[in-house]
Amino acid sequence: MGSFILKRLVNLIPTLLVVGIIVFIITRMIPGDPAAVMLGPQASVEDVENLREELGLNKSMPSQFISYVGDLAQLNLGYSYSYSESVIGLIIERFPNTVILALAALLIAVIIGIPAGILAARKQNTIIDYIVMLVSLVGVSMPIFWLGIMLVLFFSVNLGWFPATGMGNISDGLWTYVKHLILPAFALATIPMATFARITRSSMLEVISQDYIKTARSKGIKEYLVIGKHAFKNALTPILTVLGMQISNLLGGAVLTETIFSWPGMGRLIVDAIDKRDFVVVQGTVIFIAFIFVLINLIVDVLYKVVNPKVNLESDGGKK
Repeated sequence: MGSFILKRLVNLIPTLLVVGIIVFIITRMIPGDPAAVMLGPQASVEDVENLREELGLNKSMPSQFISYVGDLAQLNLGYSYSYSESVIGLIIERFPNTVILALAALLIAVIIGIPAGILAARKQNTIIDYIVMLVSLVGVSMPIFWLGIMLVLFFSVNLGWFPATGMGNISDGLWTYVKHLILPAFALATIPMATFARITRSSMLEVISQDYIKTARSKGIKEYLVIGKHAFKNALTPILTVLGMQISNLLGGAVLTETIFSWPGMGRLIVDAIDKRDFVVVQGTVIFIAFIFVLINLIVDVLYKVVNPKVNLESDGGKK
């Protein structure tokens, strides 16, 4: 286990390097002069050139990349002139907001999706099974930007139950804070919720057909114990895989949700940075999200061994 974790941590370096190269190239392809956009239309040519020199934009592309990699090696994600703050400072400020939104969405997805999948498996080929699978298909297929707008239109504009935008302040009361969280969390939870339902159903169907489940039922063990203690525990491994992937996706894929609901998280930060041509912020935040993504996958791999000791972790990070 120790050697596996160490190797995965070492493999983290080339992974982040590849991500860094891709982000570096893409940010340089964004139209417009970052220095001119940051300073605004009233800036003089001399001011723009001075900022270009300060940002290193007047250097050749290979020189810029070498400086960029050198900063990453020193854990320096750069300084944002449009925000007048270091990128690490911006991440520390915004990342907790994204974590709150992601965990709320994950909680909704788990509470609804997994029981729905278990119910569909128990009621296989019945109307309940068909309804769960139909709703799951709709949930996976529904664009978040459309769903978010519909939620705002119905629950905020028409009914006035929840605020349309913003994060709220905990000092204004817990319920006020939660009301700001409900709509964006539900919008973000839609795809994970449907995914959990489908994966749980598939995994449970495979386990329920096993002989030891039939033996447990023949012994007169109550059905909820058969499902909860025997079946679900052995069906948990594929669900863990999806759980790790969904956590990573929620942390890194909340761009549209945070933009629609004006949630001040990492996704909104990336969108605003792109609008301002602040490539330093874009590079730093994407690298940070990639690091979180790989780290969560490592944690999930370790949990495999905790949940199912029979799982062997290969040297390349796979399971057999």
